[in-house]
Amino acid sequence: MTDPLHDPLFFSDPYSTFARLRDASPVQKIPTGSKERYSYLVTGYAEARQAFADPRLSKDTARFFAGQHSRRNLHPAVSKNMLASDPPQHTRQRGVVAKLFTTGPVAEMRPYIAKVIDGLLDGWKSGTQVDLVQSLAAPLPVTVICQMLGVPEADHAMVAQWSNDLFAAGKPDCIDAASHAIGDYMTSLVETVRVEHNGGLLHTFVQHGNEGLLERDEVVSLAVLLLVAGHETTTNFIGNAVLALLQHPSSLTRLRQDPDLIASSLDELLRFDSPVGLATFRFSTEALQLGGVEIPSGVPVLIAPGAANRDPASFVEPQRLDLDRNASNHLAFGHGIHRCLGAQLARVEAEEALRAVVTGFPGMRLAVPSEDLEWRQTRLMRGLKALPVIL
Repeated sequence: MTDPLHDPLFFSDPYSTFARLRDASPVQKIPTGSKERYSYLVTGYAEARQAFADPRLSKDTARFFAGQHSRRNLHPAVSKNMLASDPPQHTRQRGVVAKLFTTGPVAEMRPYIAKVIDGLLDGWKSGTQVDLVQSLAAPLPVTVICQMLGVPEADHAMVAQWSNDLFAAGKPDCIDAASHAIGDYMTSLVETVRVEHNGGLLHTFVQHGNEGLLERDEVVSLAVLLLVAGHETTTNFIGNAVLALLQHPSSLTRLRQDPDLIASSLDELLRFDSPVGLATFRFSTEALQLGGVEIPSGVPVLIAPGAANRDPASFVEPQRLDLDRNASNHLAFGHGIHRCLGAQLARVEAEEALRAVVTGFPGMRLAVPSEDLEWRQTRLMRGLKALPVIL
């Protein structure tokens, strides 16, 4: 058996593959990479939710690969971060930053987010063609997170490109180079903040470092993590949501007639086409049973939110977009202690972006057939390379 997630058709339509695998078994052993390596893939909703919360599934990447020969050369700020750690290290780091992304602080960002969107849409004219990904979905979240971190505006595009390259599936050299570029850049920026005492999140992190709450290298790794995670998933969220609405005209019309429904529609849009196909790396620290399948100790476990969110055992007619569905239990943001830290920020950015597009361009339609759209060649993220639309 070959790796079913390496089929080129998987990127354009992962849901057919996920459904076939889930029908066979919601948890199953699949080949990954070379040298007869394998992982356990979780495609069922109940099993994915259980796996996300199971402390026997570690995210300590360094622990798993310790002593293994590898040609990879990732920057430490990328390979050793909060997302790749377990308690108590993870608990301490998350405790430092979690309060910065709660409802209150994020709500204070809403006027700025709306202003950024207005600026991005300023040049849009009815009847013209634009790439919604490059013109809105990509620059919006990177502008917001860069503003929060204090990244100079002139560097936004460069930082966004490095972040994008980190998910270049099948291109390890590209990924390694991008990790060093973004890691070195953020190290330099942190040192500048340390000397100049600038405001923003980086200054907050430096202060926590001075107080002993964060180690010096953790300040950089947190900054890199927020920079990358803070815009990649949101870009996909916005692009996938707009595409779903364009493909479901009745739902789009409904939101145009009542834009106040957009906020309550976000969960269903996230469930329908999740911005994350596979969750980040986990491995078993001891033997366990999941979905009736025995998983031995020391093997990778791949949790697929994209598959879980289309599980018919948990969502009636999961292939159908239903804005009246209560989809608040979706797993697009994960579950458990590693649930996406920036979920609230992503929701506000997507809500404001959809409101602006839906109300401002009532004639918007796809500029190419859906089957001609190109998807990013990465199993981790589920997002479009471009979304050409006619306004």
